Amino acid sequence: MSRIGRRAARSSARFGRFYTKSLIMIFLVSGIPGVITGALVYQIAGGRMESELLQLHYRQIEQRSHNMDDQLSNLELLLSHWAFDNKFGSELMDLDFVRSFEKTIDLTKTLIAMQGSNAMVKQAELYVEGKTRVLFNPEYGALGDDEMTRQLYEPLIDSTRETYWTQWSFDPKHPENKELALVHSIPGGSMKPFGVLVFRFSGDKFANLLQTMTPYNDGETLLVNTTGALFISGNGSAYESPLATLLREKVAAEEHRNGSFFLNWNGSTYTVSYGRLSRIADEWLYISASPISNITSPIVMISKVIISVSVAVLLLAALLAWLASSRIYSPVKRLVTLFGDSDGETAREDEFALIERKWLSLHERSLELNTKLTEQLPQMKESFLHQLLQGYLYAYSEQDLLSRMEQLKWRLEDRSMIVFHIQLIGIEAQEGRFREGDEGLVTFAAVNMIGELADSHFEQSSTINFHDLTAGLLVVVPNGGDYKSALKAFGDELTQSVNRILNMRIAVAISRPIGRVSDVPLSYEQAKQAAGYRSLANVDQIIDMESSLAPGGTSDDMRYPFTLEREFIQALRTGQEEEAERLLEAFLEALSCEGAKEYDVQQGMLHLLGNVQHAIMVSGIHPGRLFKGDNPYEQLSQIREPKRMLAWFRKQVLQPFQVELASRSDAQVKRMIEQAMIYLQTNYRCDISLDNCAEQVGCNPFFLSKTFKQVTGKNFIDYLTELRTDKAKELLRETELRINEIAELVGYQHSYFNRIFKKLEGMTPTHYRELSRQ
Repeated sequence: MSRIGRRAARSSARFGRFYTKSLIMIFLVSGIPGVITGALVYQIAGGRMESELLQLHYRQIEQRSHNMDDQLSNLELLLSHWAFDNKFGSELMDLDFVRSFEKTIDLTKTLIAMQGSNAMVKQAELYVEGKTRVLFNPEYGALGDDEMTRQLYEPLIDSTRETYWTQWSFDPKHPENKELALVHSIPGGSMKPFGVLVFRFSGDKFANLLQTMTPYNDGETLLVNTTGALFISGNGSAYESPLATLLREKVAAEEHRNGSFFLNWNGSTYTVSYGRLSRIADEWLYISASPISNITSPIVMISKVIISVSVAVLLLAALLAWLASSRIYSPVKRLVTLFGDSDGETAREDEFALIERKWLSLHERSLELNTKLTEQLPQMKESFLHQLLQGYLYAYSEQDLLSRMEQLKWRLEDRSMIVFHIQLIGIEAQEGRFREGDEGLVTFAAVNMIGELADSHFEQSSTINFHDLTAGLLVVVPNGGDYKSALKAFGDELTQSVNRILNMRIAVAISRPIGRVSDVPLSYEQAKQAAGYRSLANVDQIIDMESSLAPGGTSDDMRYPFTLEREFIQALRTGQEEEAERLLEAFLEALSCEGAKEYDVQQGMLHLLGNVQHAIMVSGIHPGRLFKGDNPYEQLSQIREPKRMLAWFRKQVLQPFQVELASRSDAQVKRMIEQAMIYLQTNYRCDISLDNCAEQVGCNPFFLSKTFKQVTGKNFIDYLTELRTDKAKELLRETELRINEIAELVGYQHSYFNRIFKKLEGMTPTHYRELSRQ
């Protein structure tokens, strides 16, 4: 080693020790005052804080007990108010609830309103022991000879008190399960009550109300009356549990009506607060016990904060010490930089080694980022192409689009672009191979095949996965070149691959060559429209928009099955689920006849959906609630195959409507209206009136008229008129009978038939026949 090198090494080691000593000294000078200050603050603040927190806890318990008392008083006033209402007067004792169904419905609605008037009320009930024993809970129910229910509710009436709280078992099969209830005799103020109004309370919500008196997770809250007949625990403890028993005994030994004390139990110290609530002819006692550790937890938190601040002060002192020592050591650092480490054996790493290591690390990171950029380029191209095809980049100029495509490594000079819309067909036929929800998986497999085949046939290509059995493809072909053969070879090979590997068929729409990037979205939209006019036959179809005219309209012989639509909606209204499903299948089969186009079938099903929605609204059901806020038109328009349309209609329309209809209409009434509708459909040619129809189904005309409107959504005479008009329209379309003959066949005189037909359809029967023939 040279003389200069040995001197540099000795200097480096000596100044290194100086740096260490200066760092320790500065750290001690700046850190010790902060630690001492933190210790003093901890000693001064801890004692007073604990006493203040205990007083605050007692005030909170007292305030929350007043809040609970107010809530219980509000419930008592609410029930008393309803008990004195005229709806629950003495007329209920002799009321026939079946015949006076309007009064029955009004009572049910009133009980539902009472039940929803307070979140604590789980169920509002009305028990009447009059001409017939009935129980509303809140729906009407005749008890008849139900002796168990009578024995359950009769003691509530026989009580000497008009209004009272009780814990009562409302389940005769499980008498041990008792619920808190508020009972009021009806009529209000009567000396001989014949029924009761009952508020049944949710045990969980009442327990939650009690738990508000203990603002901590641990502890116990009890509510008992002076007789011990009522016992509620916020934590679900039993009456004879050790802690509950001990708390009652300690409170009973206290001389004051309310107060607080400390209790040691199971190695923990509890602070107990108690007080009394005056209820109806009774007195309740509340007891709230909380571990004192929960109350004093802020003290622990403050201690942690003080310790944290002290640690932070130490860290700040360390930082300042480091900055100061670095500043002091800067001349030494310049000397080390000037001479360097000639022998490479110093006590710590020198600056040059650190810089070299950092530079190598950054260089390695730069190479890694370049590699990731190369790997992510296909995903970036796909994302850009997806936005381009969907028309999201309409605000960009042609030059901006060209620039972005060049950045993504597209070469467009002296080249044209062609877009493909590729649609997979026949997934519903793959029973056992694919399940519902596998559309994304099938599309992913197909897109991989499309990408590999496109790369082998075209110099530039990019594939878009739409995850719904469709995909987009953009290829670049040279101007003036023979790209037709490449398109044909690609289409044939893609068709064979999909048929062989996925066992499915495809429909491919190929656009004309595109010279401008800004024209790509329009060309792709035209390709999608062309694919929409494909034949519904389960065969491969390739539509080249350059070599052949793309379909532009519906089939000339397309027939819309109006009769099946009418029968389907009628079966839907009357709740004939199996018949509705059969008619739906027949309707779709009629739409999908030989030669039908995808567009025709889709539009026909959308038209049917619109008429079904009208029938749903007429039945008094809001479509938004039935479809749960979804847009059924948007969902149906995304489905392109008849069998999937049928499955969607069953799941999203038929089943929800039948469930809703079943919950709204009584089965016997529905059967009666169904019989009336069958009678009208069979005898609409005759002179039918409401009276003879009511006689036919066995009810009075007024009841038939009202229930007919409720079930079908139409008046009796309107339904009969519509039925006759529909039959007349069918005869006008499909026969050559004269107008007066058709009028007699549907039960009208000729002159009246012309007037009623023009009123309903806005045109004469002759004009309607001419339009239907056109």
